[in-house]
Amino acid sequence: MNKKYDLGIVGSGPAGYTAALHGSKKGLKVVLFEKAELGGVCLNRGCIPTKAILHCAEVFEEIQSAKALGIEISDTKVNFAEVIERKNQIVSKLRKGLELTIKNSGIEVVKGEAKIINKNTVSANSNTYDCTQIIAATGSEPRILRGMEFNHTNILSSDDILNLDKLPKSIVIVGSGAIGIEWARIFSGFGVEVSIVELADNLLPVADIEVSKRIERIFKTKKIKIFKSVKVEKIEGEKVHLSNGEIIEGEKVLVAAGREVKDFQKIEGVKYIGDVCGEIQLAHYASKQAIEVIDGIKFDKSLVPSVVYGNPEIAWIGKREQDLEEGSYKKSFMLISALGKSHCDNSPDGFIKILVQNDKIVGAHIISKEASSLIQQILIAIQNGITVEKLKEVCFAHPTYSEGIFESLFGL
Repeated sequence: MNKKYDLGIVGSGPAGYTAALHGSKKGLKVVLFEKAELGGVCLNRGCIPTKAILHCAEVFEEIQSAKALGIEISDTKVNFAEVIERKNQIVSKLRKGLELTIKNSGIEVVKGEAKIINKNTVSANSNTYDCTQIIAATGSEPRILRGMEFNHTNILSSDDILNLDKLPKSIVIVGSGAIGIEWARIFSGFGVEVSIVELADNLLPVADIEVSKRIERIFKTKKIKIFKSVKVEKIEGEKVHLSNGEIIEGEKVLVAAGREVKDFQKIEGVKYIGDVCGEIQLAHYASKQAIEVIDGIKFDKSLVPSVVYGNPEIAWIGKREQDLEEGSYKKSFMLISALGKSHCDNSPDGFIKILVQNDKIVGAHIISKEASSLIQQILIAIQNGITVEKLKEVCFAHPTYSEGIFESLFGL
């Protein structure tokens, strides 16, 4: 006998579990299929574990500069096995919380490989499930590059890198998107010799050009070796051969060339959300898609914030300067070092850049401590059409990083 549901969801990442929880709140009978752990890549092999490790690297790095703050610390060292154990505990705790929330919401969870048969039928574990609506949120996986296939020993994916039991002496990171930049910061923070290889002309090529240039400058101060406009020809043991003839060495190679979706045949009538839909591969984008499908709350897909974590954080929204026609916009550029709070926190590196057309903000690019929070203030202004002149009426607290946004307005 077939089991009947209002909503069937394949995949329990941010897109899947958000859809399930919102569907349940609307009174729908929901079944959620997951072949691995609840929470998907974001919780188990992406956002959360990476940030947990990154925080440890940041703390260790801050300790190294503690003397400048009048704090003397000696004999510090990294127990990387415990760093990884802490990461595992955080992931486990959050996953158990999610599991409990899903259980208390009355959502049925089916563990196992699921296959969508047609727009109303899913099969799993030799059972068939009839669903009025089906959502596919099956995610993505690390992109494999020819000649750099993962051997899970020294050529690693973003999944593999999370489970190292000890720090390598050196690492080559291929790709400088968010994954590559964050792991370069992690390993550099722990004192590992880092080289980063990027095919494009600048690091973090999706960002505004001034963001890219500043990141390169920050990386050079951290003695991270940068190789731009080149590709990896081959990897032989610890030797990485570049297209410009150079050979660099790394005990490990992290291939951080983004994520991809396996080829599959879409089924008409099934709703695809999250990474699998082939749009923006961000957890918050996936969650908003789920809410749009279930609750009908639309969002502007051109206004999805991007954040790269580490110290300082990098965040942006809207248009980049290189995308705008010269003379069609105004620009404000303010150094974070102008803010008293940045010196109090020993974090004066970075800037706030705001782009304006017709008295309205069309883009913002921030490198700063707390950039991930600052960008939301600007996003709210952009999405609601708040003019620069109106924003000048807002009272910003002092001393904060937020007041940098206020000060930037007067540079327009």
